[in-house]
Amino acid sequence: MKRTSLKALGAAGVFVAALAAIATWRFYGVLGAIPVTVSVTLWVMAVVCLYLALKVRSRRKDGRIGMDRSQLNPVMVAQFLVVGKASAWTGSLVGGAYVGMGIYILPQAGRLVAAANDVPGVVASALGGIALAAAGVFLERNCEVSPPPGSEGVR
Repeated sequence: MKRTSLKALGAAGVFVAALAAIATWRFYGVLGAIPVTVSVTLWVMAVVCLYLALKVRSRRKDGRIGMDRSQLNPVMVAQFLVVGKASAWTGSLVGGAYVGMGIYILPQAGRLVAAANDVPGVVASALGGIALAAAGVFLERNCEVSPPPGSEGVR
């Protein structure tokens, strides 16, 4: 599995932000309210990814990844890597969508009551998406397998 490209995450986020800005500009009148509670899942997942990354990082530093009961199972670390990769992409896309909505909503907040009410939810969700993407990348980077020492690699 390849590392998640930061450029690809950024490009996907910008693309989704542009789509969301256009869609919000066109359909804002029929969109529902955006409460702050929408962002809770993004923030919780960002905290979970950060916790897992720090746990794996600590275990790798202490050499406590292996098949013993007192060690962290390498298969579990591989599963954490997949969670990190999925979180990075999810955060990038969802964060980009809320950034795009913010591009329309923030300037309208002074003129539209609905836009003013949506600002906290949009800002919290955009920041939550960005935090999830960053935490996902951090988790993925901490779950990478170190190359084998010497010539023990697969030929």
